[in-house]
Amino acid sequence: MHSEWDNAHTSSTTRPGPSGLAETEADWRHHLAHETPNGWLLSGNAMTTTLTSGRPIHLMHTTVALDAIRASGHLYASTGCLVAALYCAPLTPEPAGLRPHNLGTYLLETKKHTLTLVFEITPDAPVPPKGIDYLRLGAIHLRTYLTHRSFLTEPEGAQLRRTILQRVQAAAPFLDALLANATGTPTPDTDFIEQLAATVPAFPFLGYLYFEVLSEYLMLHSTSHQTKAYAQLGEMNNRLYKRLAFSAVQGMDKLFDLSRFNPGYKRLLELVGQIETGLPGGVTRYVMRRLSHLFATVTLAPDQDAAAFTFRSSDFDVLAVAAPGLLGQLVFREMRIVDRYPELYLAFEQAKALEAWAYWNTEGIPTPFNGTIPKGEIGINPAYPRSRCTVWTTETCERNLLHPVEQLEVAFLPRLAELSMTAMRRDEAGKAAGHSRHAASG
Repeated sequence: MHSEWDNAHTSSTTRPGPSGLAETEADWRHHLAHETPNGWLLSGNAMTTTLTSGRPIHLMHTTVALDAIRASGHLYASTGCLVAALYCAPLTPEPAGLRPHNLGTYLLETKKHTLTLVFEITPDAPVPPKGIDYLRLGAIHLRTYLTHRSFLTEPEGAQLRRTILQRVQAAAPFLDALLANATGTPTPDTDFIEQLAATVPAFPFLGYLYFEVLSEYLMLHSTSHQTKAYAQLGEMNNRLYKRLAFSAVQGMDKLFDLSRFNPGYKRLLELVGQIETGLPGGVTRYVMRRLSHLFATVTLAPDQDAAAFTFRSSDFDVLAVAAPGLLGQLVFREMRIVDRYPELYLAFEQAKALEAWAYWNTEGIPTPFNGTIPKGEIGINPAYPRSRCTVWTTETCERNLLHPVEQLEVAFLPRLAELSMTAMRRDEAGKAAGHSRHAASG
């Protein structure tokens, strides 16, 4: 169990992966860190520097539930990219106030209906720079499902497995093409993007991979004045991928659902060109190489040969052994549109939360962060026993600095927030955030 959570976190050590790949994780780490304009920020960013200093950590959190927080005196974690933490953005103390990270500034600008809280976390020691990578949680999702599947009725379980296998069968030609790319037989860039865009509706997990790869490309390769200004502060430019998501998918500002992220070749070049004129030239080649490599490493078991495996005719039990990362991601997303998911939510997600908190406590992590790339998405572990936390309401001055106003008497509880308050809520039509209801056949 501990090793699965360790594998789902970024660190300085190389994680085990399938054999047969044309490029290793070490190859990609070197390329991203040393051969891109902003690669130095992967290790030299302000967030990581603050965490590893051992000094107090200042974070901001936007909320619509201040009255409920006051009344209960409790704060809860939520699910999402941080698994089981309270989602926050970093703050930097300055003589005139607390300066938000550019992710925080974006949240303040776009969430006018929310109130902002400030947290001061005093860790017991420097926090290790180990970020959670939600793309690598598949094996944990699968194990949780297998442990708790008795909560489903037999028809629910049969339908879930049937739909998953239909998705795999429908996408198998492209999934095999991903492995071929990763092992040295590349698809032409244009064909790859078109096939990727066409496969996402039937295979929603690919939308998440597509978006994260493009976010990485934009943040590492941008050379705009804005990006350079943020880099001088030790920050990745979050506005790049925010613009991409909201331009690519209608209604993304209301329900952030990456299962709908699937721009085709021409649309991709148009979207990236609108963000920065110098970026479209290398984007399709980068997506083909990077997405193919990531797909192989986050989906296949370490003892698999990526050059020999095929998704054609794979059944559930074969996938559970050979591709637990992929099967777990499929189970996780398919569970979210089971009609009874609101009743089942805590049974499955609280189980993962308890494991995450135990891992973070063992590793000395009071403030987990999204480690797919250091965007500034950082959370608070509500079960950490060895750090102090102080909470205030805030005011924002004309310089967009935050100022603590009223200290709140609140405490964290090791329990997840209700589903309706999380990013996994359902919309008015009953659709779960983060999942498309498209049929497997597309």
